[in-house]
Amino acid sequence: MADVIAPMLTKEDYRLLPDSGPRYQLVEGELCMAPAPNRYHQVISRNIEFMLLKYLEAHPLGELYDAPFDVYLSENDVFQPDLVFVKKENFGVLTDAGVEGTPDFVVEILSPSNAYLDKKAKLRVYARTGVRELWLVDPETRLVQVYHLQADAQKPAATYTEGGTFSSPHFPGLAIGVSEIFKR
Repeated sequence: MADVIAPMLTKEDYRLLPDSGPRYQLVEGELCMAPAPNRYHQVISRNIEFMLLKYLEAHPLGELYDAPFDVYLSENDVFQPDLVFVKKENFGVLTDAGVEGTPDFVVEILSPSNAYLDKKAKLRVYARTGVRELWLVDPETRLVQVYHLQADAQKPAATYTEGGTFSSPHFPGLAIGVSEIFKR
């Protein structure tokens, strides 16, 4: 008997999923369940969000959203990044459904259940669809890898450890303390 290859799912298939129940992401046409993150993951997300929202309050350059928030990157890719930022000049991608197009900046906090997906397939899709900057935040190693995807999607532009600080072109003048990201 010949193997049957299932057709790739689309964003229209994704939109038919029920609002209740487990969270899913559509990655390269494959439906992937996204289990609820652990408590420390949520602490890290809150720490980053707090820093960025405080900055954006004083410098209203765009909008920041946190998961669960759908980002429709292509016909076969719908992600729910931990944090997503869209500059004012790109607000055309914001719809009632979420982001339909390319956000400027994304944060993915790695979990044992999703690290491989975030570091491989999702990184590849973010680069292909034009996302400019991606932070991969690893609670286990307490490292932040910053990718400038349109310059080089193969390797991070920099990796930051606790005690260090860094900045982002999306938030001019903001010094981001790595220790603040991982503070419990």
